[in-house]
Amino acid sequence: MSLRHIAGLLAAIVFLTTPALAQQAVSPSLERGDFGPFVRSLNEKPYGYMLVPDPTGNAPTAVVERFELRDGDCGVNGAWSDCEKDRERSELREMGARSPEGTEAWYGWSFYLPQDWPDVWPTKTVLGQFHQIRSHPIWMFLLKNGGLVLDDQSTGRTTRTVELIPKDDLRDRWHRVEINANWRNDDQGFFRVWIDGETKIAWTGPTMDAETVYFRYGVYRSFVSRFKNATGADTMPTQTAYFANVRRAAAREGLAAPGDR
Repeated sequence: MSLRHIAGLLAAIVFLTTPALAQQAVSPSLERGDFGPFVRSLNEKPYGYMLVPDPTGNAPTAVVERFELRDGDCGVNGAWSDCEKDRERSELREMGARSPEGTEAWYGWSFYLPQDWPDVWPTKTVLGQFHQIRSHPIWMFLLKNGGLVLDDQSTGRTTRTVELIPKDDLRDRWHRVEINANWRNDDQGFFRVWIDGETKIAWTGPTMDAETVYFRYGVYRSFVSRFKNATGADTMPTQTAYFANVRRAAAREGLAAPGDR
């Protein structure tokens, strides 16, 4: 095991055994490239977010981010209430400079869903989303019918969904998402997506309609009542997802895990 891996494991052990740290909003020990800090969004449950040693043995980093979402995990932020809006989440939200209109950047992250990950469709489960300040989300990485799709909301509503990972390939393996985006309100914009090294989307055109884009990731459920109504269940299943090497960079090479560069 390398010194980097040992240091990472020690950092995770400290994080998990120190209650004050386990509830911190920010993950300062992670290398995130050009990203600014992240804070927890509408969920402060200690189990909802933590750094843990890689439980799979196959992650690109020794320490990974663990998100757990349980029934009733909804919060309130000012006038917005997930509880009243039929939503639940355990997410991190990007702060800092973010990406103003005219910015080009590369984004990357790896994620893992366990074999027993429950499919709660027709409730929408989002693992990552590009949102806009004081406006609507624009690109959402959404679980639909057991697989992962890109939900294109660049027009302010769902315009199309594009399959990224089929149902049979999704669980029990790490997947790598890489994106090259030019955030523009005109036809000079583009949004390109690679999944596990394979090109899935090469969109050219407006990629936003506000002034600033920011990134959120974790586990976010909307229209929770749809699953309950469809199945007769009184509660939502617990969902646990893992993320690793979440980065933003000026070039694709900057998305590599620290030990791989």
